Amino acid sequence: MQTISSKQLNQLLDYESLIEALRKAFAADYTVPARHHYNFQNPNTKKANTLLLMPAWQSGAHVGVKLVIVAPENADQGLPAIQGTYTLFDANTGVPLAQMDAPMLTAKRTACASALASSYLSRKNSSSLLMVGTGVLAPHLIRAHAAVRAIKEVFIWGRNFAKATALARQLDNEILAVKAIEKIESGMHADIISVATLSADPLIKGEWLNLGQHLDLVGAYLPTMREADDDVIQKSVIFVDNLESACDETGDLFIPIQNGLITKEDIKADLFNLCKNEHNGRSNEDEITCFKSVGHALEDLAAAQLAFEKDGSSKTEDRNFPTI
Repeated sequence: MQTISSKQLNQLLDYESLIEALRKAFAADYTVPARHHYNFQNPNTKKANTLLLMPAWQSGAHVGVKLVIVAPENADQGLPAIQGTYTLFDANTGVPLAQMDAPMLTAKRTACASALASSYLSRKNSSSLLMVGTGVLAPHLIRAHAAVRAIKEVFIWGRNFAKATALARQLDNEILAVKAIEKIESGMHADIISVATLSADPLIKGEWLNLGQHLDLVGAYLPTMREADDDVIQKSVIFVDNLESACDETGDLFIPIQNGLITKEDIKADLFNLCKNEHNGRSNEDEITCFKSVGHALEDLAAAQLAFEKDGSSKTEDRNFPTI
């Protein structure tokens, strides 16, 4: 069984290729059972950790299982919040094929799922991006969004301005103009607003939004967490990565639904509908679109398959697996 490291995954999973692999996967025939989701207390922190077990398979090809722990206060120790591993199996024989770094796999597939959604939901002439959050996901989200839209200007906001400044310097040679901002409101005019935080309380207010914007909400992975307030949700045309989990797993939708502000029927479509051309996505230049991502094991398996197939040592030409 081969091991594919974080560095190798970062090289193998270029944004353009992964976005297209996800587009094909969401339109293909995969089996994705409900993921196992367990919260457990960490006596050394205020916030609970979360154990996720995420299986998926493609008949005749591969089975994949991601096992991760989300430790939201890891940043205090200089560690990524997501820790874990991904195992890819031969679906026909059960032979383990590869062990992969789950944090990098998750970061790449999450960012590319957001960019995939943006390709349907943001205005085609979108040229500016506000990145809210400075964690591991932030640079990947910026690069992924820039892979589907001609992003010329990026604003970065985080609770720690020094981290926002450092990220801006890191990306300075990749985007025409990157600027760290001290007040989130000063970047709210951007065409695309991507939010990836561990905030328990809303950071984005509906009163700040402009017609035609696209919101990409990536954090708030628990029903008690929110990145956008009620006004944002009520003003937006809402899309999700998967309808099965989105309404129950994230406070951005769970809380407004519980409070009767919206219903599940107000969610227009998910990535399956968009990629199968069952919904056209954005319908006009003025509507405010909102994509809420909660993660899906299909994304992990599609990314793992792509990495395995692109890795020269895997010798996929001898394995007779269907490509994605």
